[in-house]
Amino acid sequence: MGLMAIMKRLWILAATISGALASTAGGAAGNPETGATKAVVCQACHGANGNSVNPEWPSLAGLGADYIAEQLKNFKESKRNNPVMMPNATALSPEDMADLGAYFDSLVNTGLEADPSYWQAGQKLYRAGDSARGIPACMACHGPTGFGNEPAKFPALRGQHSVYVVKQLNDYASGARGTGPNGIMQTIAKRLSPDDIRNVASYLQGLR
Repeated sequence: MGLMAIMKRLWILAATISGALASTAGGAAGNPETGATKAVVCQACHGANGNSVNPEWPSLAGLGADYIAEQLKNFKESKRNNPVMMPNATALSPEDMADLGAYFDSLVNTGLEADPSYWQAGQKLYRAGDSARGIPACMACHGPTGFGNEPAKFPALRGQHSVYVVKQLNDYASGARGTGPNGIMQTIAKRLSPDDIRNVASYLQGLR
């Protein structure tokens, strides 16, 4: 699939989501205050303020309420495989997931530093993609400043640990992670070289 085909799928996806918003706009949102009381166990890995100190565990602050809730659902339904998250998600109700998503999304990502050797190449790929290899710009879905797209459940990426981003992109490329709309991330990740992944992950770690 070429770059134009990928972009067409992205446009179709965006149009589908926009149409769906009209019918879901009245849905109940999570309660961040209630979510704070439920997040105590989560803080051991993801930080008291949603900013993880372990680069293998993602920062959840400002990641996107709906995206977080959806990932918890994926863990509960074994659509995503993680030995820590799967048992923790088992007992969560849809309301719990919405509350936790709202809570972590209400927090502020404090940001990290990018590796100076790699971030400039990562910035180029994030902002412009590589048409010769059929790689669209990451910012087409995740935004020019990495704040994501909440209605589309495209997560915020700015300030995320590069180690975590590298693992997720490799998991998409290998098929270990299969969740996501229309297989877009799997298609794109397979076209990224190890250097591409390292570079864009470094850029995202310092983006804020």
